[in-house]
Amino acid sequence: MKFGVLLNYNLCYIASPYTKYLHGIDQAYKDVCAVAAVLITHGVKVFAPICHSHSIATHGNINPLNHNMWLAADEPMMDAADALVIVKLDGWNESYGVDYEVDVFKAADKDIFYLNPNTMELSLEHDQ
Repeated sequence: MKFGVLLNYNLCYIASPYTKYLHGIDQAYKDVCAVAAVLITHGVKVFAPICHSHSIATHGNINPLNHNMWLAADEPMMDAADALVIVKLDGWNESYGVDYEVDVFKAADKDIFYLNPNTMELSLEHDQ
């Protein structure tokens, strides 16, 4: 399915690997920003925590790998979001942060989607 179904949500939270990304955290930031940009240009309302937090950590001299601090900072956005979109960049299935975000969205009984960053094809959780 194409990602147009995401237009039905007020806010989609974008999960993707960061510390476990094969190409490093700077490239993780660039790659997820590129995916978020495609979604936004097609009208999907997103919050992508890596797009938000990486630049703050880099320019604010904050440890970008402090899971406890960043996940706590992201929780209000997880609460506000209607759906989780997991961008299947290398390492997504090994990511502590993605696992945590999935647990939060499952506990809240919110929809979870998986997005192939190469094809921009979307699938439902049960298709995995």
